Amino acid sequence: MNQSKRLLSLDVLRGITIAGMILVNNAGACGFPYEPLRHAKWDGFTPADLVFPMFMFLMGISTYISLRKYDFQWKPAIRKIVKRAGLLFLIGVAMKWFIGSCESGTLIDLDHLRIMGVMQRLGICYGVTAIMALFIPHKRFLPVAILLLTGYFILQIVGNGFEKSADNIIAIVDSAILGNDHMYLQGKQFVDPEGLLSSIPAIAQVMIGFVCGKIIVNMKDNQQRMLNFFLMGTCLLFAGFLLSYACPLNKRLWSPSFVLVTCGVAALSLAAMVYVIDVKQHKKWFSFFEVFGANPLLLYVVGYIFGELFRLWKVNLFMFDTFLNPMFGDYFGSFMYAVLFLFLNWILGYILFRKRIYIKL
Repeated sequence: MNQSKRLLSLDVLRGITIAGMILVNNAGACGFPYEPLRHAKWDGFTPADLVFPMFMFLMGISTYISLRKYDFQWKPAIRKIVKRAGLLFLIGVAMKWFIGSCESGTLIDLDHLRIMGVMQRLGICYGVTAIMALFIPHKRFLPVAILLLTGYFILQIVGNGFEKSADNIIAIVDSAILGNDHMYLQGKQFVDPEGLLSSIPAIAQVMIGFVCGKIIVNMKDNQQRMLNFFLMGTCLLFAGFLLSYACPLNKRLWSPSFVLVTCGVAALSLAAMVYVIDVKQHKKWFSFFEVFGANPLLLYVVGYIFGELFRLWKVNLFMFDTFLNPMFGDYFGSFMYAVLFLFLNWILGYILFRKRIYIKL
């Protein structure tokens, strides 16, 4: 898809998700997070649980668009896929190592290095989806995604996969492969929210986004795109909530119902963005988020690292105790810290955007 046919709504929605991820990561930095900005403790669903899976859905769309330039031929594309997937994974590990080293004061502390994480999951899911796109007919992508979700659901049923305990098959597999010391909170919550086994349904999430990418490229009329996204989103949302009676919505487990619901919300959100931005041409309203959409991964990495460093250096508490709490109180003051931190990230993104600097892997 050339630049003239590029959907601005796709960039804007990507920017909204990155802004949401940065906001959620810092909403509790001062100790008083609003409930909608907190992840569900186990079963359930909050707005905070939506931003990461929505970004993965959008990554699936981008995967289709980027691989189309190679006509889905494996020889010219495979090197780029392996390089990008590897870099995403290594950057994620490096982020964890850097922050862990700053916290412990030990330059090389690999004993408790968390192996998985947000960037690592992006790398795995992108790599698997992109490689499948080179060898599997795209008309079979949706059936394969459903097969992955079904297989994972069956595995959960037979392996206590919905329990928050060490007997959970997902916890058993991740612990055996990764080791508790290399899991989220050293395995104290049993299940790593970005673990290995739960990457199976996350791959299905990216594959569903890939199917939507095909819709964007093959349909030239924005109203037809909008209607297709609306129909697909409605079906996915209905199927996800219907399945949730037997398969609880759970982000930490990345349950199949969670995949369907979040993909449904993402598709409906994209339909709304296409209508407002690309059909009605209301573009200026969303220029703030377009900045985040131009360099999404860079701004997420910078936001994560400096968010953790600000906590380590007590910058968050200084701002909260000195200015924000006296002016806004506990909860709104904590929220305003997250908003100000988000705006700092936006300034960096705006400078890059104005200079037309786009940093991609």
